[in-house]
Amino acid sequence: MPRDTSFIAAQQAIVAGAGFGGIAAALRLRAKGYDVRLIDRCPRLGGRGQVFERNGFRHDAGPTVLTAPQLFEELFALFGKRMEDYVTLVQPDPWYRFQYHDGETFDYGPTEEATEAEIVRLSPGDVDGYRRMGAWSKKIYDVGFSGLSAAPFHSPAFMARQIPHLLRLRAFESVWTMVARHLKSDRLRRAFSIQPLLVGGNPFSTTAIYGMINHLEREHGVWFAMGGTGALVDALERLMREEGVKISLGQTIDRITVEDGRATGVVLDTGIELTADLVVSNMDPVHVYRNMLPASQVSQVAKMRSRASKLSMGLYVLYFGAKRKWPDVAHHTVWFGERYKSLLRDIFHKKKLAQDFSLYVHRPTATDPSFAPDGCDSFYVLCPVPNLAGGQDWAIEGPKLRDRIVDALDATMLPGLKDTITAEFAMTPEDFRDDYLSVDGAGFSLSPFFTQSAWFRFHNRGEGVQNLYFVGAGTHPGAGLPGVVSSAKVLETLIPAAEPVA
Repeated sequence: MPRDTSFIAAQQAIVAGAGFGGIAAALRLRAKGYDVRLIDRCPRLGGRGQVFERNGFRHDAGPTVLTAPQLFEELFALFGKRMEDYVTLVQPDPWYRFQYHDGETFDYGPTEEATEAEIVRLSPGDVDGYRRMGAWSKKIYDVGFSGLSAAPFHSPAFMARQIPHLLRLRAFESVWTMVARHLKSDRLRRAFSIQPLLVGGNPFSTTAIYGMINHLEREHGVWFAMGGTGALVDALERLMREEGVKISLGQTIDRITVEDGRATGVVLDTGIELTADLVVSNMDPVHVYRNMLPASQVSQVAKMRSRASKLSMGLYVLYFGAKRKWPDVAHHTVWFGERYKSLLRDIFHKKKLAQDFSLYVHRPTATDPSFAPDGCDSFYVLCPVPNLAGGQDWAIEGPKLRDRIVDALDATMLPGLKDTITAEFAMTPEDFRDDYLSVDGAGFSLSPFFTQSAWFRFHNRGEGVQNLYFVGAGTHPGAGLPGVVSSAKVLETLIPAAEPVA
């Protein structure tokens, strides 16, 4: 049942940060009757989900894989509207192609029959293990996603009640351990353990809770918005404007104001103060607790978390066009280098930028030719790298890494790339720090291991400051589109409806 938001709200809400978490929070607060202002320092909505355009080539800046589309459908349904009237979703086939260092490939797609046929081709003895892994993933999904992803974890007692379920499902183990228990093939183990990297985690330390992704994809599919993730942002912007959400772009918030232990608004870097009855932050909570609140107002637990949190890896993202097409290259390709565990150890633990790498290659023109001029392809290539705690000088290392990546792709899946690449640019961890205020340039805020999940993660309700709330990658339930949109859903149980003016 859609909610009536036609009245003038008595209560004001400011949402700081217009990533997907902030957009979802703005819509949910508007549906509760608040007068909502959404503020972001970038010139476009979407945060990491914004769009870049160069010389006729279009690139989604960050997230490209849409799972759990029902979470977005809910946002439209709050106002009695249908998402399909705003944006068109399609499923690529295969969902992902995994390409190994020796040229072997594994296609993972929408049908179990095709996936199992691929498993038989690579490792016939792993079909039964794959099925058992799917059943285990469903159990994790039923508890971790269906039951807990939108539940607030600010209470230690609530967390304590979940411990028996999590222990029974071996959530304290890593995703790799869980996958390796079911599959014998190293190639398949890599393919089915790689997902934590897409939310900032090392598969060898990320909690096995993230093993739910396998069933999440099977249950709801892997989707692509025609026009790209930016088209989904545009659809949500249209919905917000139709429903009266005020949007302020190109404005940087300097600090959150607090009086008598309550958030009262924000101050922009221009000195302008905006007041509100509550503030929702879609910014990195480590940055907020360290730099944007009076230290005297922050709880000791939040101070400890902001000092001791282990942050995700960084990202080097190379965007480019090509003056030719590779019609046999899939929409989504995970390109594995020869090393796996030791490479991840270099990135996450040693903070070392190795000479080798593994890559995620996005070719949206496989599904939507509008991303490039006729006869051309559009790409972005994501390479996990150390965050800025590694001390790399990206003015020096970035161009070197670019050359190694282009050479590797030219020699394998994109022959002829070096002669046809055009309109290229890149983002490094320094850009994530400067553009998104991400501490240490981390690509996904906190790493998602067990002791940084659920109650151990930054809470959705501000700690030490009333009327302050958090959404986004650094808070519960975590990074990735389903995670950040679910974090806004948590607010449903934390924030009461606004009281209307007669």
